[in-house]
Amino acid sequence: MKLSNYKLAILALIITNVIWGASIPIFKWSLQEVPPFTFAFMRFFISAIILLPFTIHSLKISRQDFVSLFVLSFLGFFLHIGILLYGLSISSSVNASVIATAAPIFLLIGSAILFKEKIKSRTIVGTAISLIGVTAIILRPIFDHGLDGTILGNSLFVLSTISFVGYTFILKNYVTHLRAVTVTFYLFAFATLTFLPFYLVEATQKNILFALSGQAFIGILFGAVFTSVIGYILYNFAIRKVKASETGIFLYIDPFITVLIAVPLLHENITFTFVIGALLVFIGIFIAEKRLQYHPLKQLFHKE
Repeated sequence: MKLSNYKLAILALIITNVIWGASIPIFKWSLQEVPPFTFAFMRFFISAIILLPFTIHSLKISRQDFVSLFVLSFLGFFLHIGILLYGLSISSSVNASVIATAAPIFLLIGSAILFKEKIKSRTIVGTAISLIGVTAIILRPIFDHGLDGTILGNSLFVLSTISFVGYTFILKNYVTHLRAVTVTFYLFAFATLTFLPFYLVEATQKNILFALSGQAFIGILFGAVFTSVIGYILYNFAIRKVKASETGIFLYIDPFITVLIAVPLLHENITFTFVIGALLVFIGIFIAEKRLQYHPLKQLFHKE
């Protein structure tokens, strides 16, 4: 059975979010052996090198596209990924995944602001409930074991999620005429350049490149090949076929994949506070969106 472009986009989003859900605990595991900005620089440098042969004949773009792609890279990579990695170095990976799942709330709010979509009363109620859940996860350390630096990490996850929402809106509306692989290459190249100064600062502290362990390289290569090259090509393809406000539904996949890997790999604990916060996030999103028919698998197998 041949899938339509829309169903191919749905399948691409499902695969992407499985990869991204797995990447969060894998990144945290590798960050035990490598500084965050070195990790980010090497990941995107390798990703850009991998894509270069596939884009060498389509690198010519307009000045406007150049500026748009730089802004995209700054929001979706330097801010989103940089903040995420730094947050992972001081907080739990399961916290990062659930907080990122609140992105549909920000997508709905952004759609209302940017595209003048009317916000219904249930959206307001659902948003409030989700934000309470996010707040519970941010403040989880206080309830579980007392005040520590984890709260800062959890707060950074919120900023990282907002940056990714901005990336999604710009990608959806300003660079739809370019090939997905061309867009992705430029995003990686700009990310490499913006992370370079921070990598050099970390590199001056010690000879990082030759001190990296196998554990560090596994995370970097997973990030470069799967999370970056495969994940972002699929996402950049899918976002052109699916409404921006609907892409957030696929983030529901991430926390389940994250927990499956984080518990055995990192020995992270699933506490009562975490469960309550996560439930509030999901309940709030459901109330705000009120559309079970947009479940990823149902969308994939829906007859057109």
